[in-house]
Amino acid sequence: MAWLIALPLGLAIVYLAARYGRFRSWIEPVLSIAVALGLSAAFLVWLNETTPEDVPAPAPSQSASGLTVADVMLQDMTFEPNQSERTYRVRGTAANAAEATLEYFRLTVTLEDCPQGACRRIGDDTALILLRVPGGQSRPFETVLTFPFRPDEAPTAPKWSYRVSEVKGSARR
Repeated sequence: MAWLIALPLGLAIVYLAARYGRFRSWIEPVLSIAVALGLSAAFLVWLNETTPEDVPAPAPSQSASGLTVADVMLQDMTFEPNQSERTYRVRGTAANAAEATLEYFRLTVTLEDCPQGACRRIGDDTALILLRVPGGQSRPFETVLTFPFRPDEAPTAPKWSYRVSEVKGSARR
């Protein structure tokens, strides 16, 4: 509604500025200051309205499907050196014990070097496995993982530990 007042006022100012030179000489600085004050006021209002206290904290995500990491079982896991250094090809089968359809899961793998029983941790890697597995079924998967070690410190007796760290499912079958 303020535009109903601002529009005729703005047109009158433009007309008078175009018609009279003395009016133009004092209206230009007045309008420049008014615009600067208006923008400053708008910035301050915006700044006060978006304080961190007003922003609600995100709620913990709850899987609508009811699928949990315990519902996904990994079977027949194999780890083979890949073409490039520090990478390994991982193959396995994911079995879904829930009724909901598995859409994806995150596989977290830890690599240790254990020559003569003395284990040294090399590193972890996590892969996102996009795999749709209906409830009660299993599907094979494959991915590549990368671990941080120098070429002269390549593991001689690798030991692998793995777990499912996140799942996402849907209720449709």
